[in-house]
Amino acid sequence: MGCCGSSLLRKPIPEDKVHQRQSHSNGKNNHAIPPANGGDTGGVGSSSVPTFAEFSLADLKAATNNFSPDFIVSESGEKAPNVVYKGRLQNQNNRRWIAVKKFTKLAWPDPKQFVDEAWGVGQLRHKWLANLIGYCCDGDERLLVAEYMPNDTLTKHLFHWENQTIEWAMRLRVALYIAEALDYCSSEGRPLYHDLNAYRVLFDESGDPRLSCFGLMKNSSDGKSYSTNLAYTPPEYLRNGRVTPESVTFSFGTVLLDLISGKHIPPSHALDMIRGKNILLLMDSHLEGNFSKEEATVVFDLASRCLQYEPRERPNAKDLVETLDPLQNKPEVPSHVMLGIQKHKEAPPTPQHPLSPMGDACSRMDLTAIHQILIMTHYKDDEGTNELSFQEWTQQMRDMLEARKRGDVAFRDKDFKTAIKCYSQFIDVGTMVSPTVYARRSICHLLCDQPDAALRDAMQAQCVYPDWSTAFYMQSVALAKLDMQKDAADMLNEAAALEEKRQRGGRGPS
Repeated sequence: MGCCGSSLLRKPIPEDKVHQRQSHSNGKNNHAIPPANGGDTGGVGSSSVPTFAEFSLADLKAATNNFSPDFIVSESGEKAPNVVYKGRLQNQNNRRWIAVKKFTKLAWPDPKQFVDEAWGVGQLRHKWLANLIGYCCDGDERLLVAEYMPNDTLTKHLFHWENQTIEWAMRLRVALYIAEALDYCSSEGRPLYHDLNAYRVLFDESGDPRLSCFGLMKNSSDGKSYSTNLAYTPPEYLRNGRVTPESVTFSFGTVLLDLISGKHIPPSHALDMIRGKNILLLMDSHLEGNFSKEEATVVFDLASRCLQYEPRERPNAKDLVETLDPLQNKPEVPSHVMLGIQKHKEAPPTPQHPLSPMGDACSRMDLTAIHQILIMTHYKDDEGTNELSFQEWTQQMRDMLEARKRGDVAFRDKDFKTAIKCYSQFIDVGTMVSPTVYARRSICHLLCDQPDAALRDAMQAQCVYPDWSTAFYMQSVALAKLDMQKDAADMLNEAAALEEKRQRGGRGPS
């Protein structure tokens, strides 16, 4: 078939561009509270981090699939248990990924106390914080909403790595950025951080380390603040149960030990080794000697000062920054490169038109939902595409229709390889042209991880029906799978516009 569609957005992506790209890549918002300092402290602008807001419980249920166990990213705390879920807001104007921390019903019995505490943390905005963007206080429910960090925790990268360990320069960067985050919080009157440990250090889409905002708020109204092993808990907390700025410094010292050694070492044991000048024995063997002994000595000394038994002998957050800043030696290398990970792509732009169920499923890349919608739609959009004479009802025609029927059965039963085979038999005969068959084979290709073939089928469906929104929707999903995010967003917007036009009485299939 020849090319079709004249406008820029409606024109299918040429196959040579598809192959070229492949070779390169082989809420509820009432009570909004402006962030402190206009929202741009530390390089985070108000455009990139939303203002602190109240979310409805319905919003957060929708974002987390009703708090599905499949969406849990962490569980912690025996004294004050809490669960953190990954979620995605469903608001058409804001489809950002979020982290939702869900407290037990008894953790914060007084709703006003919970809201006041959340409000205080929600004022903070810094580039090395995973910032708090909202809360929900509905009946017995107490939830916090923060920016979602997609690249795991320091614990995962330091202790459970699969491809490569964290190089020395990156460990120094982690230490500095977390120190800068703590220094900022202190300067804004929030110096207390509860249970600072390697789990609290998260990596964003660029691989930069961020300090979780959840640690800035107590796990419960009665102040149970530490859930880690007692060997890593500040000694004064064990004495009186209170967290002080000096307690935070002690915990930072344990994180420094983690970064230096690549393993959990009780502070008392580490201090004995440092005093005995056995520094090299403490160094992570996975570094294979690729570190500066002078820099390591400075970090060891800083960790030793942080872990002093007497709180008054420990440095403050500003001292931490001043000590670590001169050690940074690869400022030009992006964090994701040093971590050895792929940089996460930005989410596609928000669609310019309201999304139907099909549009929403495509924007979320929910292949299962798309498959179900195509089953429900059946062949209603094929009406009028073929006018066959009596003479054309040959045995070949009957065989072709039988192939399509077998394809439909396999499609319904999710036997996608068989469906591709049967639909291909139907298409190859060429007597009848069905955009629905092309769309169905397209989603089958996607479900079999064949986005290039899926894109070609979606383009052929468009050639049959130049204004068919489903053809554009399928192209948007295939393009997104091929990492062509801008083209995918354009196609999604075009599909939504065509669908909206159809619903207002325009001609053409829906």
